[in-house]
Amino acid sequence: MTVVERRAARVLLVDSAGRALLLHGGDPARAGTRWWFTPGGGLEPDETPAQGAARELLEETGLRVDPAELGESVWHQVTEFSYDARDYRQDQEFFLLRVPGWQVDFAGMDAEEKATITAHRWWSADEIEASAESIFPAELPELLRRAA
Repeated sequence: MTVVERRAARVLLVDSAGRALLLHGGDPARAGTRWWFTPGGGLEPDETPAQGAARELLEETGLRVDPAELGESVWHQVTEFSYDARDYRQDQEFFLLRVPGWQVDFAGMDAEEKATITAHRWWSADEIEASAESIFPAELPELLRRAA
């Protein structure tokens, strides 16, 4: 089985209450499989991680930021997962962006995002730890507490 190698960038979007914005979505190849995750996704070939994170943030939440506002990556992860009947190995950078709050706008999502992302919610570290739902990355409560 071939594994798709992919670079990605994600954003820990944190409001004034210290909660992270997470998106809820699923896998078109596995009906009923749902999880919560940070905004972000795969990089275009010519993008830096900060540029990709800013682009994905705009597409998935409607929030426009200059890549320079994201600063340096706050965390790096390599993760492996299956999506749409393909296996991925994703090398991803996480950026922290604090906002007073944000009203999410899904209007900029592409067709695949619209088909798979169904909701959003602001989560505290305690709520994430207490939840029985699948939430990624698993280290998110620790990252939120470190950012506080």
